[in-house]
Amino acid sequence: MRIIALSTLKSFWEDNPAYGDATEPILAWYRHTLKADWSSPAEVKQDFRNASILKDGRVVFNIAGNKYRLVVWINYAYRVVYIRFVGTHAQYDQIDVETI
Repeated sequence: MRIIALSTLKSFWEDNPAYGDATEPILAWYRHTLKADWSSPAEVKQDFRNASILKDGRVVFNIAGNKYRLVVWINYAYRVVYIRFVGTHAQYDQIDVETI
């Protein structure tokens, strides 16, 4: 898969040192996703059983034991994953995951 963009993820932990503990779990997700070849939501669920599949290609991943949330939009036909949101669980609760 191609991921747009690593810089979004890096800025999350670099801009706020309090989120430094998210670095390794996010990079683990990133490395795994780069090697993936998802053509459907079912294939995402095979790799990440705790992922929440939403409508219109959106997927929510639990990071670092659900301390952080990562929302992506996946274009399965082109094998591209777009980062839409990364934040704490509390920050996630304040967004509309369907429109972000």
